[in-house]
Amino acid sequence: MSDFPGFPAETQLFLQELRANNTREFFAANRARYDEFVKAPALHWVAAMGERLKTIDSEIVVDTRANGSGALMRAARDTRFSRDKSPYKVNVAMMWWHGSGKKMQHPGFGMQISPDDAGLMTGMFHFAKPMLDAYRQAVLDDALAEDLISAASAIEAAGYQLSGSHYKTAPRGYDKNHPRVEWLRFKSLHVGARDIPPSLITSPRLIDVCFDHFSKLAPIFRWLVRVQERYGGL
Repeated sequence: MSDFPGFPAETQLFLQELRANNTREFFAANRARYDEFVKAPALHWVAAMGERLKTIDSEIVVDTRANGSGALMRAARDTRFSRDKSPYKVNVAMMWWHGSGKKMQHPGFGMQISPDDAGLMTGMFHFAKPMLDAYRQAVLDDALAEDLISAASAIEAAGYQLSGSHYKTAPRGYDKNHPRVEWLRFKSLHVGARDIPPSLITSPRLIDVCFDHFSKLAPIFRWLVRVQERYGGL
C-alpha cells in the first residue's frame, strides 16, 4: 500500500485560482486553504518520498521545515530583480538533497506541481563557481568521466534527456579540442520527467511512479555526489 494518498484535487485548484488572481489580497483571504490543501500535503509528500529516497541515498536530507530553508520552497516570490512583480509562485516545489547547507548548492531530487501538471528533476540546476570547478576537474578525470558517460547513456536509454549544456565551445582556459569538450560546455547538470497529469497527482500511485522515475535518474545524482565529495564544490 502506498504511504502517500495523493494530493487533494484542491491543491491544483488553489494554484489555478492563484494564477488567475495573483495578489496579496487573494492569498491573505485564502491562506487557510493554502495551508490545508497545499502546504500540509506537500510536507506529507516530502516526508513520504524522503523515506523512499533514503533507499537510494541513506544520507539524503529530508527537511520538513516550511520556512524556505527546508524542502518546501517559499510561496512568496523574490521580485526585487524581476520585471514580473506578481507576489506569489503559482507552483509548489520541493527538494531532497545530499549534503549540509543550502539545498540548491547540492545534488538533489526535486518536484514541482503547477496549476496544470507536475514534473520531476534530478541533479543541479546551477553550478556555483566551486562546483563548476569541481565538475570540470571531474570531466578531465578519465575514470570519473567514463562513469559520467555511462550514467548519461543509461539515463538516455531509459528515455530521459540531460540538460545543462551552455557554452558553444570549451570555456576559457580549456582545450577546445579536448575529447570530452561537449561535457566541458555544461555549467549545470540535471535531468527530469515532465507532464505528470492531474489524474496521477491525486492518485495513491503517485509515489510509486515518481520513485520509479527518481530511481532511473539516480545515476546522475550519485555521480554529482561523488564529484562534490572528491573535489569539493561549496
